[in-house]
Formats: sequence, structure tokens, C-alpha cells
Amino acid sequence: MTETTTFTPAGDPEGTEQPTAAIVPFPLKKKTDPAPTGPAAPGEGVVKPGEWVAELPDTEDPEAEGLTEGAAVDPPKETYPPSITEWMQERDKVRQPVFPEWVKLPDQRTAVRKWAVRHYSTMLGYHAWRLPCVYTPKLLAYSPRGAWRWSSAVGRWVFDTEGRALRLASVLDEDAATYLKLSRQRDARVRMRSIIATVSSAVGLTVALLLWVMAPTWLLALCIVTLTTGFGLGGTPADKLLIDRAKVTFRKRKLSSDIVIRAHEAAKLTTKDQTIAFPRPIGRDGDGWRVVVDLPYGMTFEDALKAHTRLASGMDIAPTQLFMDKDETSGRRVSYWIADRDPLAVPSGKTPLLGATRVDFWKPFPWGVDERGNPVMATMLWLSLLVGAVPRQGKTFSARTIALAAALDPDVRLIVFDGKASPDWRSFAKVAHRIGFGIVPRDGFDPVMHLVNALMELKADVEDRYHRLSELPLHICPEGKLTPEISRDRKLNMPLTLVVVDEVQEYLQHPTHGKTILDLLVYLARVAPAVGVSVMNSTQKPDDTACPSVLRDQHQARFSLRVGSYHVSEVVLGAGSYGEGLDASKLLKSHKGVGLLKGMTDDSGIVRTYLATGRDADTILERARALREDEGTLSGDAVGETNATRSADAVLDDTAAVLGRSEDKVWSETVVDRLAEFAPAVYGEWAELEGRAKADQLAAALKPYGISTGQVWGKTEDGKGANRRGIERQHIIDAVTQRNKKRGDK
Repeated sequence: MTETTTFTPAGDPEGTEQPTAAIVPFPLKKKTDPAPTGPAAPGEGVVKPGEWVAELPDTEDPEAEGLTEGAAVDPPKETYPPSITEWMQERDKVRQPVFPEWVKLPDQRTAVRKWAVRHYSTMLGYHAWRLPCVYTPKLLAYSPRGAWRWSSAVGRWVFDTEGRALRLASVLDEDAATYLKLSRQRDARVRMRSIIATVSSAVGLTVALLLWVMAPTWLLALCIVTLTTGFGLGGTPADKLLIDRAKVTFRKRKLSSDIVIRAHEAAKLTTKDQTIAFPRPIGRDGDGWRVVVDLPYGMTFEDALKAHTRLASGMDIAPTQLFMDKDETSGRRVSYWIADRDPLAVPSGKTPLLGATRVDFWKPFPWGVDERGNPVMATMLWLSLLVGAVPRQGKTFSARTIALAAALDPDVRLIVFDGKASPDWRSFAKVAHRIGFGIVPRDGFDPVMHLVNALMELKADVEDRYHRLSELPLHICPEGKLTPEISRDRKLNMPLTLVVVDEVQEYLQHPTHGKTILDLLVYLARVAPAVGVSVMNSTQKPDDTACPSVLRDQHQARFSLRVGSYHVSEVVLGAGSYGEGLDASKLLKSHKGVGLLKGMTDDSGIVRTYLATGRDADTILERARALREDEGTLSGDAVGETNATRSADAVLDDTAAVLGRSEDKVWSETVVDRLAEFAPAVYGEWAELEGRAKADQLAAALKPYGISTGQVWGKTEDGKGANRRGIERQHIIDAVTQRNKKRGDK
């Protein structure tokens, strides 16, 4: 993303009219030449490297007369030193919002209100039922004990029993003066307290008699209930609660250094001469404890990782409550986080997308929480994602949450294919540009061929994007890369695109089109993210047969939910992940929607993905379709414009799809053979022609678009060189680019 700066004339902060100066809208560029070393002439400014200067037009332009080349442009009104700017940016990252997000969003407010009503009504009903059946009998049973405790406390106060120990001590010490002093003090206290107790008792009895005779029944009953409640509370045993808990709470064990040392001794992470050290105190960290230890010299984080189960046993906790982090400051330093309970078995809750009106896919969006409940933000920019897991562990739901975020950005194009044809992705037909389910043709529609056509169409678009981005003016595309402004410009027709292929192994194992789909996906996963086309593949069989490594290795980001063994975990997360402490096979069956994320950010860790049920997904997609209808971005299958009905110029996209990036010139008969293999239903008859006839057929198909064939040097199958008719790849790209520009203008 590029930053844009608005420049204003110097000395005119209020934007007032400047009659004596004209603002010339010259494009800006950075001065990269070194500053001159000689003295500057009087009145002549020196332009430093990196300073913004005006790029002057051609000197023959009469309007440019009188302008000095390299003249400095007025700087922006507010400029800060780089260190201050970086500090301000860092402070902005940690700045908390004034109001929580759920206060701003109507759907979230409704959800919080429903939760509060459900939660507190349950508590009220829980205690209301126990009040007459449980709490009242307990109060009646404990009230005699409470009355006795109260009267005993009053008696001890009246007779000053708290000073008895001192008086006995003075007797044993034969200290007559102290004893007489304490005795006189006790006599004065007992005399005064006896008077107070007598008067209070008389007043209390009088009030009780008046209430008994004159008070109404409801007041008398209230006094009896109050007195019984007070005595009952006072008589409640210390080890028994009078009121039960409507909400279950988990124990928070006090973790001490002795327990941690015991655990390391049990795990054999200490030696006879040296034990562990604590570089910082043990403290609470969220719903758990944070412990940082230094292992004995010679031991490493990998040793602690191998002893993970024994360490958990030594701390008397479940292995799923112990989390380890490597400390980069020392090879023997390990950071532990010990949870009060298994955090991965606690649902992360419903996705915040339910309350979102729209999403900016250029920015990170909420995907889940980590083991400590901290939000985990996901991004699909400039990368491809591989999701793997055994069945029924939340793989599809995790991937679908990302696709739902993309759907809420009306400027993101969605391509969704589901190899198992489940109901999980059906609702995406409301917004998807291309969509298909399963591998079995139905009612004359072949979903596999539809996927091939969609990927072929996308490959041609990616090739075209690289070509067009390199030709855009610098003031629109300064670095030759896609920007938010370019992606949202409808005329340029280069929106962010998300390709989702669930159960990708079903398509890759197709007997006819499996090889073609593999080649297209490998190309897209490797090349397409750089121009705003992200690919997300998910599979339950990440082995080399079902999902070859040539495709897996193209994914920069990996997400593995529970798998069968650590070998499979390494297949999904990449080689060496087990040595980094990432092993998805340790996750339990109860950890649904929980996985290990690697490659999306610099940090790897656990993600408890948010849940979006089928009904929730349908609600979000209804909102997404309405948003796209308002902004006019619905396209493709969502509005019935399927690529099954081929356009007249589809041969351009098909030819671009079968040409390799490194092939500048290709024989016509070779192109025809590839087209016949790529789309046999369309080009099958071309392959049956002879060599010269194939070239004539291709030339006739491409002639309306200004593409001619010529002599191309190449080698035959036996290695001999020959000249034959062929086409240039650049001509195809130019024709596709020109065609897309015309479509964008319309």
C-alpha cells in the first residue's frame, strides 16, 4: 500500500485565495541524485536526496516557461522527524477504543442484550427455585447456632474476656501492680458494658412486645425473617456455603517455585550440580500463570519440548494446560504459560462478522483467539493458505470464516469450489463470481470442467494484471504493485480475488482433469498473490498422492487442525515445524476449530477460530449480497453470467492459459494440441486436423483480434531444429489487455 500526501501552498494554512501565485499540478517524484557539494547561488535552494520535487513537463511546452527544473515543492503542513513518526505509529497500534465494538454495532448490541437476558434470567430462576426448597431450610437449621454464637459474643464483650489472658499472665509473673491495674480496668468495663447490655435488652424486649401486640402481620413476619436470616448467616459453617453458585468456577491453583522445580526434576531437566533458575518472578497472566526459567547449562528449549508431558505431570495439570514459548535471548531460557483449565476446549464464541456491516479485506480481520483469549487477526494479502485436518475437526468452518470476511468486502471477487459437495458452501452462491460443488456432472453441468474454466480464466487475468500494472503511470501505480485504489477502480478491473477450493484432493485426483487443475493451482498459488489473487486450499488428505508437495510447497501460510500423527502435522505445516514445537497431533478431539497457524505472521501459535454456523453464514451472506447489489459488484455465477456459455473471444483466454510464462514463441500445432487437452469439448475437433490445417485453424480463430502467425524456430521430438508457423505470447497478452480495457470502459 502506498502513502499519499496532500500538498498545500506555503503560507496559506486556511486555504485562502492566492491571487499572485498559480498552482501547477505537476506530478511529484523523489529526488534520488546526491545533493550538490558546491556552494549554492544566492536565492537558489539546494534539493536534498529524498526531498519531493516537481517533475517538469517537456521544455517545449510554452506553459512551462520560467520554471526551474528541480524546484522544491512546498512541504506538508505537519511534518515530524522519522523517530517521532514511528513512535506515533506504535502508539496508535496500542491505543484502545473509547467504546467497545459491540456498542457501535446494532447486531452486536442485540447479541449482548440477548446474552444478558439469558444469563441473568437463568441465575434468577436458579436461586428462585432454591430459595424455598434449599436456602430456607438451611437458614432454619443454622439459626440456633447463630443465636448461640451471637449471645456468646455479647457475653464475652460484656465480661471483658479478651483481657483474661493478660490478667492470668500477671498472676503467673506475680506482678501485683499490673494485676491490680488490669482488675480495676476490667471492673470499670464490665460495669459500663453491663449497664449498656441491660438497657439494650430492656429496650429490645419492649420493642418485641409492642411488635407482637400492635404491629401488623406483614411487619411482624418481616422482623422474624430478618432475625432468622441474621442468625442463620451467623451460624453457617465455614466449610459450607449457604447459597449455591449458579455459575461454575474453575480452581486457580497457586503455582510456586517449589512446584516448578519439582516438575523439572521429575522431567529430568536438572542435574546433580545445577537446578533451574528463575530470571523473573512467577506471576499471573490472564487465566493462568507465566513462568520463565533458565535450564541448566547445556540444555535447550528442544529438551523441554520433548519433556512436555512429564513437565505437565510434575505440575499436576493436563498436558493441554501447559504451553511453551522459546525465548530468543538465551538458548536455555524457556517461557511457560500454565492455564487454570484447558483453554482449547472452551469455545471461542461466534464470529464478530455477525455484527459487522462491511469488512476492508486490505486490513486484518478477526479470525479467532489464541489460548489466552487474545484476538487473532488474519490477512490473506500476498499469500496462499493451506488448511489441513482430519474430518469433523472444524476445517471447513475455519476456512469459511475467512471467505465470509471476504464476502463482506464488496470489492473482493470470490471463487468457491467444494470437492465434497456438502451444504457448508451452498450459501456462497449468492455472492461468488464462480462456484461449483462436487465432481459428478448433474443436469448437463460438469463442476470439474467449470473449475477448469474458472482457473483458466483466472490465470489469463493474472497474466494480464502483471502486464497492465507495469504500464500504469507512476502517479497511479508508483511501485508497479496493486494498491487499494487500483483494486477498487472499476475501470481497471483488478479487484482483490479470493480462490477457495475445499477438499482439493477430490479435484486433484480426477482422472481426466486432475493434472490440469494441479498445474493451474500451482501456478496461481505461486504467482497470483503478488497481484491480489489469494488462494486457500483445504484438504483432509495432505499426502503426496492426494495433495502433491509441488502444490503444498507453494503456500506461504499453513493452518493445521488436529491430525493423526506428527508426521502429518509436518506435512501440513512444513518441514521442521515439529522441531519448532508445532505438533497438531497433540490436539484432542474436543478441540474443534483449534489449529496451529504458521506463516501468516512472523509468530506461530494456536488459533481457536470463531464459529459461524450455517444459519450465521446465511445471515452474513445475505448482508454481503445486499452490499454488493448496492455497489454494483455482483458478477459471474451470482448473476447468472456463467463461463459455461463461452464468449466469442474466449479463445484469447484459453490460449493465454496454455502458454507458459517462459515461452515467447510457440508452434501453432503445439498450441492446438494443448487447447484440445485443456478443453476437449471445445477444441477436440482441432486436434484431429493435420499439422498445416491446425495452424490454419488457429490463425483463423485469432485473426479477428489482430494476431497473426509467423515462422517460429523450434525443435521436434527427435531434437532436430525446424521452422514452423506459430504465435508470440506477447501478442496474446496485448490482445487480452486491450479487450479488458474496453470492457472496463463500458
